[in-house]
Amino acid sequence: MPTPQLLNDIISLLLLLAPSAALLSLMLAGIALRREGGTLFAMGGDFTKWMFWAVVFLTLQPLLSWFPSFGVEVPLPGGGINTDWLRSVQSDVASFVTNFILTRLVPTCAAYCVLRAILDTASGGHPLPSILAAMFLLGSQTTYNLIESYNTGTPYAPADVFDSLWNHLVGTVMPVAAVLALVAAVLNFSLRKPFLRHVAVSLALLSVSAIWRLVLAMM
Repeated sequence: MPTPQLLNDIISLLLLLAPSAALLSLMLAGIALRREGGTLFAMGGDFTKWMFWAVVFLTLQPLLSWFPSFGVEVPLPGGGINTDWLRSVQSDVASFVTNFILTRLVPTCAAYCVLRAILDTASGGHPLPSILAAMFLLGSQTTYNLIESYNTGTPYAPADVFDSLWNHLVGTVMPVAAVLALVAAVLNFSLRKPFLRHVAVSLALLSVSAIWRLVLAMM
């Protein structure tokens, strides 16, 4: 018995809305990053949870290709949505996420994080957590494009994306963080404050990949 056209259109609607769900997940990840401390995040916490779902939504179709090997057929329709009102729903939701949430709401949330950084400084705290959260929110679209570029389209696409994100983190983000740690060390030294911790953190950030290889070698 062929699958009813309406059911095919509903499946197509859900698949076409997956990128919008990924963008929402990245926004929620940025908010969770600030709530969990900015420079620190809990493994299994909200930040990692929303990053995980962003990757899953962007690699949903390759991920579904596992089900036939389990004996569960997953008929994925092609050619788009034929039902007019469902096609309108998909277009409206995608436009709402892009033009309202990503373009207008995310920058406003980032602005509040900057305000929070100022208030943290005024109360004797550190502004870096709020600034990092603001930068992550403003880079939601760039992060989305980065994840999408790492999508290999294979059944192992989610794992490939996480591996590529790890390599990007170690090769691109960690060296910048190491330089910032050195700057903090120099400032603390000039102000006669403890600075060796920042030097150690800088060296550790530059050696993350080597430390990981050492752990693997010890297993």
